[in-house]
Amino acid sequence: MSAAAEETQFLAPSVRPEEDELERSLRPRNLGEFVGQERVKEQLAITLEAARARKEALDHLLLIGPPGLGKTSLAYIVREELGVGLRTVAGPALERKGDVAAILTGLGDRDVLFVDEIHRLSSAVEEILYPALEDYRLDIVVGQGPAARTLTLDLPPFTLIGATTRTGLLTTPLRDRFGMTFRLEHYEPDELALIVRRSARILGVEISGEASTEIAGRARGTPRIANRILRRVRDVAEVRHQGKITVEIAREALELMEVDGDGLERSDRALLRAIVEKFDGGPVGLSTLAVTLGEEPDTIEDVYEPYLLQLGFIQRTPRGRIVTKLGRAHVGAPAKADDERLF
Repeated sequence: MSAAAEETQFLAPSVRPEEDELERSLRPRNLGEFVGQERVKEQLAITLEAARARKEALDHLLLIGPPGLGKTSLAYIVREELGVGLRTVAGPALERKGDVAAILTGLGDRDVLFVDEIHRLSSAVEEILYPALEDYRLDIVVGQGPAARTLTLDLPPFTLIGATTRTGLLTTPLRDRFGMTFRLEHYEPDELALIVRRSARILGVEISGEASTEIAGRARGTPRIANRILRRVRDVAEVRHQGKITVEIAREALELMEVDGDGLERSDRALLRAIVEKFDGGPVGLSTLAVTLGEEPDTIEDVYEPYLLQLGFIQRTPRGRIVTKLGRAHVGAPAKADDERLF
């Protein structure tokens, strides 16, 4: 596939076209535009330069971290920096070996295959990936029983970029086949403020420095959330005001969105209150908490808990989840006598 080839999405999660296009427009296009994750960028820049100089495919790359930190953006940047094609696929969508074979045989020389939620691949799909990742070879079994035979197809060198929020669910054989593993961390407020100002320029909206700082401070250390808040604040500025985003308008919009000073939304506060009011602050098991909130356990574990843990508002213990003294104070609940032992 040539450098100018259009990027192809294959079996990607369904999104509204206008939202997808907007997300793409806000993504950084090269490492120079990518804000934060300095150590990751430094290491990736070296490997990209070496791969370009040798005219080789980049080593397979595993990106680990909570949602919204830039894993997909880095995959697009690798494609741009190498000038190759990109295929994207969601791990849960790869259900059959034929799906993988169709994708792999359609890759061009040194193309990038990006698999989101790679920890959710089935064991059958993983097995067909192993020779493809190591030897650029696809083994297809034809027939059954004694008459079965194996056909081997050679594949062009390619790069698999896997993204996961749950590295513990990756099998060891698959994890060991990645030449590079990068863990993305939450962003600092000043980094998020830079991202907000850059996104505001792309969206064509004027924003004050104080307003960008206000949005960054409530974005949970996550660029995706910062951009989402910016778009909603822009709506308030255009509908209720003159279009320019000031700190007062930002605070008005954030109050309308029910995002508090620590970046917690209504659902986060509901989780804290459920543990405090219904289970006396915990411990409470994940499955019980999920039923109480009407959420899936994976949603609580992957979406709500990481930031609450980062703030020190909850603890995960062998017996279940506990709301800490800080968490109780945030929802206005009195401290327990044994809270002191949590710190």
